[in-house]
Amino acid sequence: QTMPTGVAGDYAGYGAFGLPGGKSIDDPEKKKKSLTAEINNGRLAMMAIIGMFYQDGLTGSAWGDWSLYTDSPLRAGAAPAGPDFSGELGVTPPLGFWDPLGLSKFKDPEIAVQQFKRRRVIEIQHGRVAMLACIGYIVPEYFKWPGLISPSMNVAFADIPNGLKGMSYIPGAGWLQMITFVGIIEVYNLQTMPTGVAGDYAGYGAFGLPGGKSIDDPEKKKKSLTAEINNGRLAMMAIIGMFYQDGLTGSAWGDWSLYTDSPLR
Repeated sequence: QTMPTGVAGDYAGYGAFGLPGGKSIDDPEKKKKSLTAEINNGRLAMMAIIGMFYQDGLTGSAWGDWSLYTDSPLRAGAAPAGPDFSGELGVTPPLGFWDPLGLSKFKDPEIAVQQFKRRRVIEIQHGRVAMLACIGYIVPEYFKWPGLISPSMNVAFADIPNGLKGMSYIPGAGWLQMITFVGIIEVYNLQTMPTGVAGDYAGYGAFGLPGGKSIDDPEKKKKSLTAEINNGRLAMMAIIGMFYQDGLTGSAWGDWSLYTDSPLR
């Protein structure tokens, strides 16, 4: 009910932090600096207290000790535990087995295992495609095949620009060849019997390439497959970033000075 002064949040009879009876700051420059600091510190504090509530609710500790996650007061009435996927490939610290949406949780444990294996294979396949896509973005910046990609249309490899802009330069027959090639690999890949490791098929070696050599040493194979999963996850994020930056700036490397030249504009 008191009348505010000319400064937002500064009321007569209220001093620093809005405390009643507190002393105000007379020096205008110092007052401006202090109020600016208060606003910024308040913004940081609002984010901090939300984080503390979140971590305290999930772990029982405001400092986020994830070893206490099973003791979270929010999980007192949790459903019975399903299959344990914490020992699967791709489970790495600090997150461990991270499933915030509960996609691996089903009432039927058998269905849970089947769905986990299906999603793991999809993750590996998408990761492999993303890794190849990232290489396909980077290599043409430094090297392009000599000669013609389409002799009938007199289109050379050097004529095709890198990134999204190059899509319109590839002849329709070229797209048909690529889609057919990928489709054949995909169909034959899915028809072969998988081994005991998700994404590992007989006749397909490293990165799922047909005719490639598999890894015989179990420990080395486990290490390599874990690295492949993690690198695939990184590549999926990377290729999305490349597409986004290429679409907005005309360059996969995000040169924002070229934003006005974006092919999407």
